[in-house]
Amino acid sequence: MKSFFFTHQSLLYPAGFLTAFLGSLALSPVFRWVALRFGVIDHPTTAVKTHREPTPYLGGAAIAVSFIATLVLVRVFSTYPSGTLRSLWGIFYGGALVLLLGLVDDTVAGGLSFKEKFAVQFAAASILLFFDIQLNFIQPRWLAFLLTTIWVTGVMNAMNIIDIMDGLAGGIAVVAALAFLFISLPTEQIYVNMTAVVLAGAVLGFLPFNLSKKRKMFMGDTGSLFIGYVLASLSLGTEYSTEHNAGVLAPILILGVPIYDTFFVALLRYRKGLSPFMGSKDHFALRLEKMGFTRPQIVTIAVTVTVVLSFAAWLTTRIWFWYAVPLYILVFIICYFVGVWLAKVDIEK
Repeated sequence: MKSFFFTHQSLLYPAGFLTAFLGSLALSPVFRWVALRFGVIDHPTTAVKTHREPTPYLGGAAIAVSFIATLVLVRVFSTYPSGTLRSLWGIFYGGALVLLLGLVDDTVAGGLSFKEKFAVQFAAASILLFFDIQLNFIQPRWLAFLLTTIWVTGVMNAMNIIDIMDGLAGGIAVVAALAFLFISLPTEQIYVNMTAVVLAGAVLGFLPFNLSKKRKMFMGDTGSLFIGYVLASLSLGTEYSTEHNAGVLAPILILGVPIYDTFFVALLRYRKGLSPFMGSKDHFALRLEKMGFTRPQIVTIAVTVTVVLSFAAWLTTRIWFWYAVPLYILVFIICYFVGVWLAKVDIEK
């Protein structure tokens, strides 16, 4: 009975993916028109901007609306007991708050201060705790709550920081979402499985507009923060330690590229005597561009690395502990030497 139930409900996964994809594909030009109509446009007026032409955003609104609408449809048409979908309400409520934060930051002149953003992000992260979406392998509980909030806020900002090049954040998000799905399978954890495929579909539907030359649009903070919030929530709902405890670090590998860029940029800014919250062009992607790589090549490299790291993350949840530990060490060593290599690039010239 259980295997039949799982097989039957698994049909919802491709249906959810396709619905979210088509929804985002249809909504993206609508929100692009709204952005143009009301002047929600990113002008390259500062030195840290990496685009040359004024570009409308609100693509993140298309992603979020498609994501939420698809999950509502899934809830209506699925036969899962309501208790199995309880965690989705945490994503709905917290995601709505993050969506509002992004919209305000994208539409209000000058945006919000980093302190105001952090306050709302911590509040959104705290909402997950009421729906039992948290780090379950840490004791005491207050420490688990604290680290959960820091993790969710950190992932949100990591996705926001890496959104500096067309297709970069979106491509990584699609791969990461599918990675959480494959690690979660073959369980019937509908919260992770369905949320992952719907997020992947919604982001994928936006990417043609992000990569378009004539109908280009950005996802804005609305998109990057919302995607980061959902990915962080997904990472907390999957079982990584069925074989050994080293598997709990798997989410760091899956989200390794945005996490790496966040620490890389923060370290370089600190060495320059700058605030880590201050914008700069220290990102690994811009350094690769300075070295002569084209933007499509850089996005391809970043997405490919995410695929490789996601496979490594999956391996760490399946192989023997003393194989997993050297794998983590190897990844860390490679990241260190790549960072040293990239830091030598003079981004200011």
